[in-house]
Amino acid sequence: MTGSVIIAGLGPGDPRLVTPEVTAALAQATDILGYIPYVARIAPRPGLTLHPSDNREELARARAALTLAAAGRHAVIVSSGDPGVFAMASAVFEALEDRPDWQALDIRVLPGITAMLAAAAAAGAPLGHDFCAINLSDNLKPFALIEARVRAAAGADFAMAFYNPRSASRPEGFGRVLAILRDTCTPDRLITFARAVSTPDQTITTVTLNDARPEMADMRTVVLVGNATTRRVGRFVYTPRSAE
Repeated sequence: MTGSVIIAGLGPGDPRLVTPEVTAALAQATDILGYIPYVARIAPRPGLTLHPSDNREELARARAALTLAAAGRHAVIVSSGDPGVFAMASAVFEALEDRPDWQALDIRVLPGITAMLAAAAAAGAPLGHDFCAINLSDNLKPFALIEARVRAAAGADFAMAFYNPRSASRPEGFGRVLAILRDTCTPDRLITFARAVSTPDQTITTVTLNDARPEMADMRTVVLVGNATTRRVGRFVYTPRSAE
């Protein structure tokens, strides 16, 4: 098979944060597939076909890219941030399970800067010690599992990064997460709301858990929760490397 599939991360939003490796892959692609707003970040050019699709069509998108590659095309599936973090890389490998013939294709995953790392850099270093990332969307898993994971992470005193905290279709979930944090953490725990990171609309707001409100987050927000040692220094927030 002469075609290829590349699963590429476009970073958090600023085009300067797209890696040279991803830029080269986009330049060589015959087809770009991805969620509608991510494909919109790719400039049209002769010889390139754009395939935007809805965000709930991940497996169909993966199969379409693999089919194109099997026909000799060079398909690039784009994700925001890193394609292996709540994004398309997993869907491609899941699609491979059903088609052993596709496993011989040239398939590569190209990393990108995740929203949580860009947000942490903008805030200072709130993820400077052990941390975890939890997707608060219940589109692909029950909310009871999300609650269990948040409770376990808070109980273990991890710093946490929350993706997809609150949407118009599920406005109540983030409030339930804040309630879990209030059951587990002290009221002075620092929480950073990083919205539209690396874009001209970027806002970084840090408050205590006591002052955090559900409406402070939306789908463009990454929420960073510090651990028990996280503190402020000037306008920055950081978590010391020492656990003491």
